[in-house]
Amino acid sequence: MLLPRVIPCLLLQGRGLVKTVKFADPVYLGDPINIVKIFNDKEVDELVLLDIAATRNRRGPNFELLAEIASEAFVPLAYGGGITKVEEIQRILNLGYEKVVLNSSAFEIPDLVRRAADQVGSQSIVVSIDVRRSLLGASKVLTHCGEKPVGGDPVEWAQRFAGLGAGEILITAVDRDGTLKGYDLELVRKVSQAVGVPVIASGGAATVADFGRAVKQAGASAVAAGSLFVFVGPNRAVLITFPKRTELKSVFS
Repeated sequence: MLLPRVIPCLLLQGRGLVKTVKFADPVYLGDPINIVKIFNDKEVDELVLLDIAATRNRRGPNFELLAEIASEAFVPLAYGGGITKVEEIQRILNLGYEKVVLNSSAFEIPDLVRRAADQVGSQSIVVSIDVRRSLLGASKVLTHCGEKPVGGDPVEWAQRFAGLGAGEILITAVDRDGTLKGYDLELVRKVSQAVGVPVIASGGAATVADFGRAVKQAGASAVAAGSLFVFVGPNRAVLITFPKRTELKSVFS
């Protein structure tokens, strides 16, 4: 049985990994290479690395660090953060990454998605859409690590990016990030039903049961999580974990 992908999403800040809550208050986790080695041993499906400071600080990817991480990783890698050129995308893929994740640049330069897909293939292009709900439940799309609102509906943006050639959509509920309150299933469902490419649910996973809900109830093709894989207990002690294959089979069956 081929199970939906379960993807640890790791946040880079400088040369370290951190975890946020609602895209704020980053907590230091440790050295990325050590943590990637642990996930290697746990045989995860895929790893996503997002540099949350690159765009904010107006700099490109740290290729030296990305090369170091890739040299230690034995699972498929995706990277996002500070990418604004097709040449940067090609360089990241040449380092051994299978995919790149575009967020702010996709909204500012939508044609970058098309040009990147034409050059390296849609299978290597993921577009990340970050969404925060208002108190009344309205969805607002954000870029620049949740700092800059952009107009438009997340479903319409997802359709546009899929039409431009994105091979996957990573949809993150900002207001659930790091809260362990479960995915925004309504948001995931709307996007999944609107596009013909795989949708990765992100933001809020607390248990493996949430993975099953995102896939079976909301139509996600894959699930991503952060806190669930790096913290344990009410005091959020750092401990790198990953569910056993038997657990995942039980929630997806």
